[in-house]
Amino acid sequence: MEGGAETGATAAYLVTPFARSGLFGAMKRRLYGGGRPVALMRVLNRIDARCFASAILAPRHAATLVVVGKRTGRPISVPIAVAECEGRYFLVSMLGSGANWVRNVRAAGGHAVLRRYGRDRSVVLTEVPVEQRAPILRRYLAIAPGARPHIPVDRRAPLSRFAAIAHRYPVFRID
Repeated sequence: MEGGAETGATAAYLVTPFARSGLFGAMKRRLYGGGRPVALMRVLNRIDARCFASAILAPRHAATLVVVGKRTGRPISVPIAVAECEGRYFLVSMLGSGANWVRNVRAAGGHAVLRRYGRDRSVVLTEVPVEQRAPILRRYLAIAPGARPHIPVDRRAPLSRFAAIAHRYPVFRID
């Protein structure tokens, strides 16, 4: 129902493409054109990944995910936000299933390294079933403001709005 007309109290929680078209949101979406980071964003992501891994100027929920590339076999580092929900920790792909890190995690059987606060931790990422993703997606948007332009639901929306789009955004539980 993206961009569709709605009536009632829930209409305010649906973020239409027009509502997300502020200068910042438009810029963020352009930096990830086609669901992939453009050259500038790749450079910025590398800088973020190094900062987040070493805990230098890293936001509280920031981490670096290191996963083996499925084609190259080389470790790939990606800056990421870690969402806590009901005492568990999760990773969410703001760009959907097409994000390289999602493909690499799936190809690696969920095995990865999470760099956080200057420490490396081997983890297994388990994909969360679609029907369980809504509260995690809402929590993710609360802690990851950079992801908001990419997910078409307001962070304060009812869980039913998140459930409607949950199939488009992979969520992985950190084990």
